Amino acid sequence: MSKVEVDAIEPQSGTSLTIGASGDTITIPSGATLANSGTATGFASIAWQSSIVTAATLTAVAGKGYWIDTSSNACTITLPGSASVGDQIIFTDYARNWATNAVTIDQNSLNFQGYTSPNPVYNDNGQSVDIVYSGATKGWIPTVDDDVSYETQQSYSVDFLVIAGGGSGGAFSNGGGGGGGGYRTSTESSVAIGTVITVTVGDGGASTSDARGINGNNSSISGSGLTTITSAGGGGAGGGAGVPNGTGFDGGSGGGGGNSKPGGSGDTPATVPSQGNDGGDGAASPSGAYGAGGGGGATAVGQDGTTSKGGDGGDGTSSSITGASVTYAGGGGGGTDTTIGNGGAGGGGDGAPEGGSGVAGTVNTGGGGGGGESPSPRTGGAGGKGVVILSMPDANYSGTTTGSPTVSTNAAGTGKTVLTFTATGSYTA
Repeated sequence: MSKVEVDAIEPQSGTSLTIGASGDTITIPSGATLANSGTATGFASIAWQSSIVTAATLTAVAGKGYWIDTSSNACTITLPGSASVGDQIIFTDYARNWATNAVTIDQNSLNFQGYTSPNPVYNDNGQSVDIVYSGATKGWIPTVDDDVSYETQQSYSVDFLVIAGGGSGGAFSNGGGGGGGGYRTSTESSVAIGTVITVTVGDGGASTSDARGINGNNSSISGSGLTTITSAGGGGAGGGAGVPNGTGFDGGSGGGGGNSKPGGSGDTPATVPSQGNDGGDGAASPSGAYGAGGGGGATAVGQDGTTSKGGDGGDGTSSSITGASVTYAGGGGGGTDTTIGNGGAGGGGDGAPEGGSGVAGTVNTGGGGGGGESPSPRTGGAGGKGVVILSMPDANYSGTTTGSPTVSTNAAGTGKTVLTFTATGSYTA
């Protein structure tokens, strides 16, 4: 091999100098430095394409830059099926229309920001997306994309059970049973990692004396990107004879009516599916034997009172979100001077016999309180406090909560982590 040693090479004529011929490989030895003291062209790692991409699809090639015009349609860009560390591709919004017609990146089985899904979607006008392949672990990483969040934002499914506080029973002579708290369920299939889920747990209605019952308080879940679920507190029951208005209150399930008075309406406000049922009506008798109506439950209406018996509370609804079947949101039984009304399955309290106080609804079931009956103490039973329960795959549970929920991992062997909130708090996905 011949060797030429000179300090400078200049063209024999003109100002152009060619080194080698077409197809030749010009090698710069290891350790050598190619210094540029002027202007270098043709050495860029990105070859910008002169054709504007207007089609609905594009198969991208490493080392190229593309102008993407989505004025007429969205565009899906398929990345190379294999890549080497340092491979680079750039996509730029040619006509500032990506917010109208977005660009979707088909990862073609390689990772993007460390994940194989979901496919990134760029939808801001004027964006320029510069991606470099970093290796198999993280895959393609944007060095510029004008976004502060992951385009491959991860998510997972979370199940919810939201039970409101139960209404309290009515008091005085033949108080009705309190309505069960609203019963609602929900599944969010794509809760993004980092989403803060705010949980509110409603208290039951307070026990009363010589009065109508008190509605329970609402329970709810909410968070960015989630459908807010609110369950309405159970309706307070109507008071008995001597109370100015013995009609049961409306609520998640309606409160039972006092003697000769109607029960309150359930599923108020209306939801799909229904969150509860109506309270039963109270009976009246010339002989003075009055049976108050039972409170409505999540599954069944409260029974009407009769001249010989207080109405039973409507049954609640069972859920297996914890891995075991538990019934919630039963209505309270009506008070009477004959045979008491029984509380409905799901925490409803029994009504009182003559001279007794209604039984409180069971705490953290949303059960309605039982009705009271003269003479003193004749108080209506308090409504049971509500509960909110979340369930998610064990592998996705973040461990970040407030409000001290009970945490059960692999609950009942389901592979799910269950969070039981008995007070207001939050979970960060």
